[in-house]
Amino acid sequence: MTVDWSWIRDHTDDLTTLTLSHLQAAFSAVALGLLISLPLAVAAHRIRPLRGLLLGLSNILFTIPSIAVFVLLLPVSGLTRTTTVIGLTIYTLVVLLRNTVEGLDSVPAKTKEAAKAMGTRPLRTLLTVELPLALPVIMAGVRIATVMSISLVSVATYIGDGGLGQLFTDGFQRNFPTPVIVGVVLTLLLALVADALLVTLQYVLTPWTRRRRSA
Repeated sequence: MTVDWSWIRDHTDDLTTLTLSHLQAAFSAVALGLLISLPLAVAAHRIRPLRGLLLGLSNILFTIPSIAVFVLLLPVSGLTRTTTVIGLTIYTLVVLLRNTVEGLDSVPAKTKEAAKAMGTRPLRTLLTVELPLALPVIMAGVRIATVMSISLVSVATYIGDGGLGQLFTDGFQRNFPTPVIVGVVLTLLLALVADALLVTLQYVLTPWTRRRRSA
């Protein structure tokens, strides 16, 4: 299986456009998933009966095949980027919600009691104590959700979107392997770079974990 390098040179602008479109869809889904999962996770952590309900519902949504999700959304949002982002967001929720709940659960009770004893209000305790301490676990979920979203964007090709996934369709339809190979390589590179950036972000945001390891 050979690569037609001249095709790559001739389609540099198209590849750039598809790559940016791919990233926009994936990152939008992760951002939206975070906005939804954070308050839900806090509610599940504070109100125990909600925990099983919310986690169970997210697990059920995760079992629905991705193509089926996009098809079910078509009557609502049509052949648009909105359909892609909503579909991807559904899959990020199961990871982000579970990891955020587990992160909040991992905060030592004595730490929260100390904050309460100092007169810190519950909301401030959440924002300045619980969420920062839960951040390593939450970021692990963000990394998984991001890589997963980058890989799933290609499935949206079946509804006319899909970013780099359009290269797969083009290559298969024309029995021309170069677009397929390029699409796979670029998708892998995006996932690796995104994961590395998130690891760096976590490193910057959690300096206390570095001090703990060096002690």
